[in-house]
Amino acid sequence: MIPEFIDTWQMSEPGKLVKTRIPMPALQAGDVVVEIKGCGVCHTDLSYFYMGVPTVQKPPLSLGHEISGVAIGGEASMLGKEVIIPAVIPCGDCDLCRSGRGNRCLAQKMPGNSMGIYGGFSSHIVVQAKFLCVVGDRKGIPLEHMAVVADAVTTPYQAAVRGRLGQGDLVVVVGAAGGVGSFMVQVAKGMGAKVVVGIDVNVEKLEKMKGFGADATINPRGLSTKELKEQFKAIAKAAGVPSNTGWKIFECTGTKAGQETALSLLSFVGMLVVVGFGTDETSYMLSKLMAFDAEIIGTWGCTPDKYPEVLAMCVDGRIQLDPFVETRPMSQIETVFDEAHHGKLNRRVILTPDFNLPT
Repeated sequence: MIPEFIDTWQMSEPGKLVKTRIPMPALQAGDVVVEIKGCGVCHTDLSYFYMGVPTVQKPPLSLGHEISGVAIGGEASMLGKEVIIPAVIPCGDCDLCRSGRGNRCLAQKMPGNSMGIYGGFSSHIVVQAKFLCVVGDRKGIPLEHMAVVADAVTTPYQAAVRGRLGQGDLVVVVGAAGGVGSFMVQVAKGMGAKVVVGIDVNVEKLEKMKGFGADATINPRGLSTKELKEQFKAIAKAAGVPSNTGWKIFECTGTKAGQETALSLLSFVGMLVVVGFGTDETSYMLSKLMAFDAEIIGTWGCTPDKYPEVLAMCVDGRIQLDPFVETRPMSQIETVFDEAHHGKLNRRVILTPDFNLPT
């Protein structure tokens, strides 16, 4: 049964969350009402909440774009199916969509940003059926955990596709211990990378990545650029691969320090794929790019058509979700936001709805 209202945590203004109830939107042809089972807390949410990054839909609105749930109403063919809602929902009809670049569709909708007031830190959400990813056999993986596929896992996959990552590639992941970076490492190894080097300042979490795809790691804290490069050269030598040609670098931190590290390692016929979002500016001498015959590529979100392959990688074990996520009740959203903002979380938190508003 479709409820009249949606229970939700709204950002009434940057820095302030309010538990409230909003109207269920009128259903259009092809719409599905999804009962939300989990919504991941992403750095992008924190950027809207703490850093003043503007949302397309002005507050008040509900944040949250990493969503999994069950279809309970609307399009009859979807009823009862477990689904993942893409974080970036294209229009499907424009030139960019038709050319395969729908992840950057200029008319795209994103829950918790540009889909009206509706987002994932809620009890329900309404989306178009044609873009949903049906989960199918989860092989025992909790549906709540699948929420992070919507961004933290598919964004690295899209980045890998943009970087033409394939069998035998040499890969560096800057921010390898972070929420997106930890999955970038797994995606790279799962897609056949020969050597994956993880770089991060979180020593404990970085060490963990050696069991999940990282062949070697570097903690850059306190290192000069020269010292960092020397460590990198030693790793390449030990692996029997060149240190200065052909590396594909995925920058996942979005920080100035991370970007500068990534740029310092970019070399001959290499590639830098910018995955992480940040607001700092970074300078680089473009003549180096020319001399190296190298590439710098931006990447954004992931097209819905790629979700089934990413889901398959999670189900068959090439990508592990459980060691990198935890669930908490959505009523703890303010505490979780604060802990995430101050770097106190060891895993990506997925919030599960536990609303108890009066009827």
